[in-house]
Amino acid sequence: MEYNLEVINLTKNYQDFHLQQINIKLPKGKIIGLIGENGSGKTTTIKSILNLMTYDKGNIKIFGKDSRNLTKQEREKIGVVLDDSFFSPILNVNDINKLMKDFYSNWNEKFYYETIKKFKIPDNKPLKEFSSGMKMKIKVLCAIAHEPKLLILDEPTNGLDPIFRYEIVELFNNFVSNGENSILMTTHITSDLEHLADEVIFINDGNIILDVLKDKIDSEYGIVELLENNFNNIKKEDYLKCLKYKNEWYILVNPKYEFQKKYPKLKVRKPNLEELMLLLVKGE
Repeated sequence: MEYNLEVINLTKNYQDFHLQQINIKLPKGKIIGLIGENGSGKTTTIKSILNLMTYDKGNIKIFGKDSRNLTKQEREKIGVVLDDSFFSPILNVNDINKLMKDFYSNWNEKFYYETIKKFKIPDNKPLKEFSSGMKMKIKVLCAIAHEPKLLILDEPTNGLDPIFRYEIVELFNNFVSNGENSILMTTHITSDLEHLADEVIFINDGNIILDVLKDKIDSEYGIVELLENNFNNIKKEDYLKCLKYKNEWYILVNPKYEFQKKYPKLKVRKPNLEELMLLLVKGE
């Protein structure tokens, strides 16, 4: 299998926070979602990959090469969206096009303007008059319009309403459909990954606590909702985590078919990513 990105035992130590041996392998044609609470280490991982901060240990390879030794042409094959990066607020869509044409050798002007029209982004207003959602659309579009092979995205759907998020998610799916391009994206809006990510990596307090194919979450993990008297009948070895909310218990099971065989009268349903995160972090 060929990888556009490999993160091997990435470690970064601060006085009050430690990123511990992060491993990520992103194949061609795939999307990995990096999820976790704020402050869990997602952005530190992203910035380390992009050489925006130094790290203490580990190796990072992009297109099979040490990320610190990429040529200018190879760096152009990386598209980036960071939460704190943007253009001058006085620029408009046409100004941005001129800048990007000069900066990137593969800038696709036709795709840029077609998508501007599709997204209904005004071409005669300065960015300072754009909504946060419109600004994010411009960020994402500029990351894709220079025809990269790898997208590194930090909270790319932040500030978007559901319709805008659908358009962006559609853009990402089209981007990887050629089987060569890949996306690594962080998000706290886990619903965006439900029908987008091929793999989910859950990072908590600087450690990866779950790295699983999205299909396996759907097929192997389950949630059971129980009243107190029914919960007391479940053996601890038969579930991974449990969490009480109001007068009900929620338990996370894996593999769910084994649990169903043992407790055939109980209903086991598929968890969403938000529930999975909550139970893994807050569950007993």
